[in-house]
Amino acid sequence: MINRFDVEGNVCVITGAGGALGGHLAAQLAALGARVALLDVQGDAVQKLAHRLRSEGYEAQGYQCSVLDTDQLQQVRDAIHSEFGTIDSLINAAGGNVPSGTADCEFYDEMAERSFLDLDREGMRKTFDLNYFGTVYPSQVFSRDLLEKRRGSIINFGSVSSINPLSKVVSYSSAKAAVVNFTKWLAVHYSHHNVRVNALAPGFVMTEQLRFLHVKEDGSYTDRAQAVLAHTPMNRYAEPDELTGAVIWLLSDASSFVTGSLITIDGGFSAYTI
Repeated sequence: MINRFDVEGNVCVITGAGGALGGHLAAQLAALGARVALLDVQGDAVQKLAHRLRSEGYEAQGYQCSVLDTDQLQQVRDAIHSEFGTIDSLINAAGGNVPSGTADCEFYDEMAERSFLDLDREGMRKTFDLNYFGTVYPSQVFSRDLLEKRRGSIINFGSVSSINPLSKVVSYSSAKAAVVNFTKWLAVHYSHHNVRVNALAPGFVMTEQLRFLHVKEDGSYTDRAQAVLAHTPMNRYAEPDELTGAVIWLLSDASSFVTGSLITIDGGFSAYTI
């Protein structure tokens, strides 16, 4: 059974690999023998990570690319073919939130500077496009290899907000819900070709970006962070490494009959009410 978790030699494309979670997963998979293609709009970040991984003896290449530009995605696919050969798996980790599309009040307040009525439409659109179409477009481009091989795995990034929307972040929550719906749709669409499509629903993972938003300079938690912990039965944030086990499982033959699933990694956040 242990051999069924093997990902050695797997040519894995990871979008958003310049970010904390995507980059961490890339490093973990490379250490297990996967051959990783790192994509991010921030080219310097993925080039630096790829260089570090190669210096440690792993196979990695970085590519500057926007997940919303299908021409760039196709060019990267061609480059990956030249470097690694055909693709075995795809992790759609690119995503994020635009502050101007986020409300500054949990409940409607006519005195608020930015309630739902005041949200910037462009900010909302950018957030939705990045998370939803930033998953759809790479899936269209890179899954061609998987369909030709009649095997492979796609992992999309949903969120606990895919299940129950988080307050304030309306566009982000809506987009992540759409990602999960798309995941289930694509899983059925590709099922006769043995290409599996699943999604992760991470809870709050303590990356440096989240630390900046949730931890004050004196080390105490913000009000938002205290609300997160109060609603998380395990009473802590996740560490990036705690996503790795689920990713290895979903990429490997150990999950050969798993498709169209949402794997929740949230310390009980989505299960807890009162």
